[in-house]
Amino acid sequence: MLKYETLSEELTARMKREKADGSFIKVAFDDNDIIRRNTVSRDTASIWRPPFVHDIDKILHCPYYNRYTDKTQVFSLMKNDDVTRRSLHVQLVSRIARTIGAALHLNLDLIEAIALGHDIGHTPFAHAGEVYLDELYFKHAGRHFYHNIHSVQVLDKIFPFNISLQTLDGIACHNGEVELEEYVPVPLTSFDNFDAMIERCYTDPAYARKIAPSTLEGCVVRISDIIAYLGKDRQDAARVNMIEENAFVNEDIGSINAEIINNLVVNIIENSYGKPYIKLDKRHFEALKSSKRDNYAMIYENNATRARLDVSIRPMMAEIYGQLLDDLKQGKKNSPVFKHHIEYVNRTYYTRQKPYEVIEPNQIVVDYIASMTDDYFIDLHRFLFPDSKLTAEYTGYFDDLL
Repeated sequence: MLKYETLSEELTARMKREKADGSFIKVAFDDNDIIRRNTVSRDTASIWRPPFVHDIDKILHCPYYNRYTDKTQVFSLMKNDDVTRRSLHVQLVSRIARTIGAALHLNLDLIEAIALGHDIGHTPFAHAGEVYLDELYFKHAGRHFYHNIHSVQVLDKIFPFNISLQTLDGIACHNGEVELEEYVPVPLTSFDNFDAMIERCYTDPAYARKIAPSTLEGCVVRISDIIAYLGKDRQDAARVNMIEENAFVNEDIGSINAEIINNLVVNIIENSYGKPYIKLDKRHFEALKSSKRDNYAMIYENNATRARLDVSIRPMMAEIYGQLLDDLKQGKKNSPVFKHHIEYVNRTYYTRQKPYEVIEPNQIVVDYIASMTDDYFIDLHRFLFPDSKLTAEYTGYFDDLL
């Protein structure tokens, strides 16, 4: 039997009263406190275009935003238009986070900016692709790859958009793999401190997992990231026949997507309204952790699914990485890394402190591979290695009928 929780009558009455008379506690990030790297006239806020709307527009019009559409969320090498791609995921995160943010009287523009940009640095082939690229980057350069940190690289370095400190911090700290019972903002007052934090993440994995958002808005996006994928991934797993529709039953926060979203959102609002933190109660937090464990056991760590990627995409990525790095070092101007990446990136009209192509070669290769969609990656491998025996076989639309 489906179970949808509701806000307590006491809190509902309080919220209605305080919304009507404007007496709610002000905990939202103030637009006037926004920090940018550079003072640029075109980034000046106006009555019709508040400061974080500038960030939203920059992210939406970032050349890499289009690529969300063909990046795997969980299920790779499948021709199936019903499973979630990363483009839908970021919209779901934004919608859930804005629902919570509106109830808590937070800054909705800042929430939307963080949500829409949080995965823009993600690799093709979901978290498997992230693992493979991390292995290669560390092997060649002694540095780690994390998609949340790379999302900052995209919006702050590859495309120097002058995105605000608050948006970039929320993106960097969105880690949806680490759940907390209570999210308390950690103050961040300058880009110098932010840059030091980002640099440390490249070399200190333990530290990279512990960084926390500096705003309540960032905290809301972080928990909303988990809420957005927890039930949706179950829905998708059923649609690709990995699990049965009723594989998850009798869970305390519900077992289907709609229940999970509703019940976690309600509990967050109930426990966070008017507070300087974002919180789940103990029962809901334990249920969230339990549900995540179930997802890992039944979906993410499915040996058959991961094995397909390990024997195809992992060695293909190693070959691509090595070839592109050699092309860069040898200055092969007709290589895709020059024609499809460096020339593409340099089309942006934003001012750079130094030319993009003079940065460390491994970083350029990582930037390029992380930017690829699943299909582009496979086509590039075929282009670079036409005689390779490595192939990536897709599950077709009608394979279940054969």
